Amino acid sequence: MEYRTKAVVMDAPAIERALTRISHEVLEANKGAGNVGLVGIVTRGAWLAERLAARILEIEGTEVPVGTLDISFYRDDVATRLSPEVHRTDIPFDVEGRDIVLCDDVLYTGRTIRAAMDAIMDYGRPNTIQLAVLVDRGHRELPIRADYVGKNVPTSHRERVTARFAEHDGHDAVEILEAVGNGGSDQ
Repeated sequence: MEYRTKAVVMDAPAIERALTRISHEVLEANKGAGNVGLVGIVTRGAWLAERLAARILEIEGTEVPVGTLDISFYRDDVATRLSPEVHRTDIPFDVEGRDIVLCDDVLYTGRTIRAAMDAIMDYGRPNTIQLAVLVDRGHRELPIRADYVGKNVPTSHRERVTARFAEHDGHDAVEILEAVGNGGSDQ
């Protein structure tokens, strides 16, 4: 399936404003950062978590622990994937009793988040699991919603939403990609 850029819905300044807002919302909801741990879903969710941690440090002066989570083998479609791309999970803090903010770039069907919650529970029983996403594009298949959203972007199934981070992609942007030809979307 080929895709072409249909629209850039967030540029670098818009992403920075969204990260600042989300950071303030996390601090407000959790009465500070004292019990918060950020866990980013590999790959771009990890960059989101790192940026939120940096922003929280700027705002409150508290260093929030950050971990990364690979959900490859927790996905409900793992049996249908020929060779899942496996990354390293690294959660260098105890999740037991902590308020975990799970971070991902794009929220779509909810299946990735379900898998991530299963994976987190293998590390202990957090006090809460909250969800921060840069973009919520709708089309949920599971009853999952984000607690903190950078931007809601209505889309069709024929479109993809791609978040780009300078650390990984060379620049910051959120783009809607439109399918060229027949087929659906997977992001």
